[in-house]
Amino acid sequence: MQKLTFLFLTIILFGSVVNAQKKQITIEDITKNGTFSAKRIDGLRSMKDGLHYTALEDGGTKIVKYSYKTGEAVEVVFDIEKIKRNPSEVKNISGYEFSPDETKILIYNDVERIYRRSFLASYYVYDRKYKELVPLAEEGKQQVPAFSPDSYKIAYVRNNNIYLKKLRFGTTSAVTEDGEENKIINGIPDWVYEEEFGYNRAFEWSPDSENLAYVKFDESEVKQFSFPLYKGTHPAREEFALYPGQYKFKYPKAGEANAKVSVHVFNVKNRTTKAMDVGELDDFYVPRLRWSYHPDKLGVLKMNRMQNQLELFIANPASGVANVLLTVREDKFITENVLDNIQFLPDGEHFSYVGQDDGFNHLYLYSMAGIQVRQLTTGEWDITDFYGFDADEELFYFQAAKKSPLKREVYSVDLEGEELLQLTPDEGYNSADFSKHFKYFVNTRSSANEVPVVSVFEADGDLVRVVEDNSALAERLATYEVPQKEFFQFETSEGIQLNGYMIKPLGFDEQKRYPVLMSQYSGPNSQEVLDRYGINWEQYLASNGYLVVSVDGRGTGARGEEFQKSTYKQLGRLESDDQIETARYLGSLNYVDASRIGIWGWSFGGYMSSICLSRSDLFKVGIAVAPVTNWRYYDTIYTERFMQKPQQNARGYDDNSPINMAENLSGRLFLIHGSADDNVHFQNTMEYAEQLIQAGKQFDMFVYPNRNHSIYGGNTRHHLYTMMSQYLFDNL
Repeated sequence: MQKLTFLFLTIILFGSVVNAQKKQITIEDITKNGTFSAKRIDGLRSMKDGLHYTALEDGGTKIVKYSYKTGEAVEVVFDIEKIKRNPSEVKNISGYEFSPDETKILIYNDVERIYRRSFLASYYVYDRKYKELVPLAEEGKQQVPAFSPDSYKIAYVRNNNIYLKKLRFGTTSAVTEDGEENKIINGIPDWVYEEEFGYNRAFEWSPDSENLAYVKFDESEVKQFSFPLYKGTHPAREEFALYPGQYKFKYPKAGEANAKVSVHVFNVKNRTTKAMDVGELDDFYVPRLRWSYHPDKLGVLKMNRMQNQLELFIANPASGVANVLLTVREDKFITENVLDNIQFLPDGEHFSYVGQDDGFNHLYLYSMAGIQVRQLTTGEWDITDFYGFDADEELFYFQAAKKSPLKREVYSVDLEGEELLQLTPDEGYNSADFSKHFKYFVNTRSSANEVPVVSVFEADGDLVRVVEDNSALAERLATYEVPQKEFFQFETSEGIQLNGYMIKPLGFDEQKRYPVLMSQYSGPNSQEVLDRYGINWEQYLASNGYLVVSVDGRGTGARGEEFQKSTYKQLGRLESDDQIETARYLGSLNYVDASRIGIWGWSFGGYMSSICLSRSDLFKVGIAVAPVTNWRYYDTIYTERFMQKPQQNARGYDDNSPINMAENLSGRLFLIHGSADDNVHFQNTMEYAEQLIQAGKQFDMFVYPNRNHSIYGGNTRHHLYTMMSQYLFDNL
């Protein structure tokens, strides 16, 4: 019945029902009211039995246990109101993690963001039997705590040092003591590792809970970057009311010195620390540690600085001796998503790897001798997410863009690579969250014109039940006039087929000519053109008479290695070629006003907006939010992965940076940046602005004080999108 209701509402929403009372999308709907936000399961955690999951509910005051099969609430496993011993400061929680034996829960609140993935928080240990809540540590907030597999210990980081708490005795001891701000970091990644290798914890417990492996980062030789901080309001910094403060941190720019890393293993019983010998590390990366199922075999992933060679070492924690198990070499670069796709199998004799050996992202089985046993998936399509291996059924699970780069399905494949099974029946964008032991998975599925539906499936693909059909969202959307997203393809003058979508204005008339805003990101392995739900600023603009178009050019994902890596050593060149070709194609359509084409983007997309206005006169307006304007200003890992060092590829850097094209700027450019952007530094916009000034080019510019790369907080997002909208209304 739920499914029928959902389908009926979808028809109302996206059909051609005429209703004079329908509302038009407003900026407030997009930036403030959450009008078009879909419901999902908050804080979903699979229980160890694989039959139940938990969710965080009632404003973070309860953790409720549910049956995957029936959806019934089985137990309230945590309720702040029923805690017998509870510190007064814990009114609700932001997140939680069960101990492996599920007798305890690690909860946290009072979150203090650091960078994109890192944060400080106040952590507490909840004993389910005694209903007692005690602080993890007495002094200061902590980072990335993790239970040992035996559930008796918790390791965590504070002030760049690792600490160990033994829960049986309530004692805490230091694992490291040399941590120092902007110098030595233990157990958590430095800024560039966190941002570009996508993780926030650099320590791992051994499976027998006897050893703790960690990475040490020595930032001593990394140059320091700083930016001013003002009083502001979100948060208010009263200490800077009269004299601005300054934030300083280590940030290695392309071609400059990185942190020196080393791998260590701390033995809990003997309290000894051993360095692992994984070869030369002066100019290499160690982006992951991965224990095998054997406590005497620690996996260490090591990449060279150019990131075109990946080595998997197996280290002995007692001796420190390590041997190379696998070496992967590429002509250009190895994508960072392989780091989480290497998985040791429970039999102790094999591991899996997802890589591009045949030009597409596929799954491979290796022996623990480092010999490839077989390729498990083949074809001209990419695996886009790897979920893991079910040892009982001998099945691997993954997400792939097998049917189209625009879509995603969930699949399983057997250990022989003979039976590939699609588990999600409906087309669109599917993503899965598997239970422990892989009996069930929670699938979230949507399409461009259908709201997300959250469902539970058995691992063989049989639908168990619909958890959330978002019918309330569909009902709400039915009261709005919603411009629809349509997909298209076109061929460039170079014979390249590109995928795109367009959102036509309300009341679209092919006999009229409309202004166009091209919306894009364009960065390596990214995708904007996807068949999934999303109603945002683009639909607002289409509601106000603009044709909005997005096209994924060369370098973007899910189209194989050749398409993805074609931009190597010349970031910006082919990507801007393809956006310019898009503008030219759109200008040829009889319903497009070719004199009123604009382009906008954020971060890499802002870089692309800037470069396009200097490489073509087809654009009347460009909006660049937090743009890179010179790749020499960006970090080592990301930039050198695609460009090599500037010392090796100076022309690649200089020929494709907007800062060196200022004199060729055409159209009206609007630069927007946050003054406290730790990622793409405000330096990019300031130096670019100076070059534009000296070239005699007029432009517009706006700075958000104390805002980072995301430019949010308080009324900020509403202000930003209101301002950009008005800019387009006035100039495009």
